[in-house]
Amino acid sequence: MEKKPVISIIGGTGNLGTGLAKRLAVKGYKVILGSRSEEKAEKSAAELKRALGVDLIRGMPNPEAVRGGDLIILTVVQSAHEAALKSLKEDLQGKILVDATARIKFPNPKPPQPPSASRRAQTLLGEGVRVVAAFQNVAAQSFADLEKELESDVLVCADDQEAARQVIDIIEDLGMQAYYAGDLDAANTVEGLTALLVNINKFNDIQHASIQVTGGE
Repeated sequence: MEKKPVISIIGGTGNLGTGLAKRLAVKGYKVILGSRSEEKAEKSAAELKRALGVDLIRGMPNPEAVRGGDLIILTVVQSAHEAALKSLKEDLQGKILVDATARIKFPNPKPPQPPSASRRAQTLLGEGVRVVAAFQNVAAQSFADLEKELESDVLVCADDQEAARQVIDIIEDLGMQAYYAGDLDAANTVEGLTALLVNINKFNDIQHASIQVTGGE
């Protein structure tokens, strides 16, 4: 990767957002944490910078975070998914949006009904935004612990395969394997895998079960 893109994380003060920010920053990416609260975003950014000893993380309100990023990762809770997209629709035009949403409900998670969260995002945002689904099957805690290698493989779905390739390059730069798994409709199956992983954790006394793809040379 010749030049690392600036990556903005919407919902960046949550567990998945801060975990991703850590991994990206230690690999030399400039990261913008987006939040509805500017104060909360700036506080989280300052805490991460102190903990990591790097000056690559900033905090901003969501609209400014989107405008300042080359690539945007959406990590909001599923109940805030549609509202976040609607509020940022204009700012997202011309961007790649990585949607990490997995629509599962506790305490008994089941695979969700189609369309996928990322297909809904693409429909809402229009052709001016290239939506890519990724990270649905990776536990937030896996990103947060920098002492542990990332063992999860990442399934990436998108209608635009060139956009998917850009996201795959970033994922592989973080030390993970990533695989293009089809268009945004296929992402509904990927979301369903998250429900299965949660059940595997629950019934088999496992923490952070993940997906790994085998069969290559």
